[in-house]
Amino acid sequence: MKNLFAALALVFTLLVSNNMVAQTTFDTLLLVNGDIIIASITDTTKGEVSYKNPKAGRKDLSIENERIFSIKNSKSETVYYKLDSVEGNDLTVDEMRYYIKGEQDAQKGFKARGSFWCNVLIGAASGATGHFLCPIPPFAFTALTGLPQVKIDHATVSNLEYLKHDTYVMGYERIARGKRRTKSLLGGGIGLVAGLATFWAVLQPNHNTLIK
Repeated sequence: MKNLFAALALVFTLLVSNNMVAQTTFDTLLLVNGDIIIASITDTTKGEVSYKNPKAGRKDLSIENERIFSIKNSKSETVYYKLDSVEGNDLTVDEMRYYIKGEQDAQKGFKARGSFWCNVLIGAASGATGHFLCPIPPFAFTALTGLPQVKIDHATVSNLEYLKHDTYVMGYERIARGKRRTKSLLGGGIGLVAGLATFWAVLQPNHNTLIK
């Protein structure tokens, strides 16, 4: 009998717990940089939005209103972004939507492999000289990677109609150029370390042997 009551109590607890989870509603925070946060909003005063992220446990988090484009739930969307040249918001709400779409597509699809591997080679060749100025070429290349025009691969575009909007392209290019610089810096660092290691392990000993 005790086992029966224990089993019934367990079933009741699970049902209540599942019901509470089912009733919990989450909001979608869309940030102006394209990031998305799924969370439960707890407060929208004091110029910021406080929320609980299910992935962060019970910890209260907050984010400034200026960083938020909109907050959506199952019933509505509240747009926080507004056109305000004083604050640096020079795009309309609709234009900003396309800008964010461009950011999101570039985050997902743009790889910047060319910038990475080019600077691996530059860094390796420069490091292999063993010269104290060898870091300059890969760092200079990184600084220049943001200059060339970004070629948007249509396979990375979630909706080809977006390409008709200049602000979509602007958002895509901003993220793409940032990825170029990051990947280039990483590739240059890897190549430089590999080049210096080659110099000290192979080239330098051989050079000393030839001198003797």
